[in-house]
Order: sequence, then structure tokens, then C-alpha cells
Amino acid sequence: MAVVMVVDDSKTVRSYHGSILKAMGIEIVEAENGMEALERSLGSKIDLYLVDVNMPVMDGYSFVSELRKQPSNKLTPVVMVTTQAQEVDKIEAYKVGANLFETKPIKPDQLNAYINILVQS
Repeated sequence: MAVVMVVDDSKTVRSYHGSILKAMGIEIVEAENGMEALERSLGSKIDLYLVDVNMPVMDGYSFVSELRKQPSNKLTPVVMVTTQAQEVDKIEAYKVGANLFETKPIKPDQLNAYINILVQS
């Protein structure tokens, strides 16, 4: 079973993404900010990260940048899902190592497509 970490400071957003992913038969790990996600990523086998940009303690850009320093997560897919919809935000996401950039709310069929493309079964 694939494992996806949903990193967002909003419980509502984590629940929304979680319900879509669970319906796909995917196991969910949640984190409220980048620091918590970084701690949970250590020693865990995560197949994909859904990451918000604006979070307290550690934002999404910093999290992805730190995540990419871990040898086991250099190639793990990351989808940034955020309300930040400007081109500079998208560019920054790709600079730090995100694979895809999507604005909230992500549609279930779009998330399903991303999972099918990025997660090896």
C-alpha cells in the first residue's frame, strides 16, 4: 500500500486530502508543519508528499529543501498544494525540488491522476 504524507497546518485541508487518498486505498501520514513532517519523514517510507507553502514553524519551501538533503528522499515525489498561485511561488517550489505545483483546492480526479503518475505501485 502506498503511503502519502499530507503536510498542512489546516486540519480541514488534511482531512479533505486524506479522504480522497483513503478512497484510493492509500495510507495517510499527517503533519501540521514542515518541522513535524521532517521529523516524521526520518526512518519512514513515504511514497509522495502533498505540501502546503504557508505554515508556522517551517514553511513548505524550507521543508522540501531540507527533505531533498536526505538521501532517501532525493527523488520522492513532492506536490506543492497551496493558495499561493503566483508564478514566483511556482518557480520557488520547483527551485527547492517540488515535482508539481497545484492551487487549492485540488480536485479529486487531479489528485488521483498525480498519484497514478508519481507513485510506483
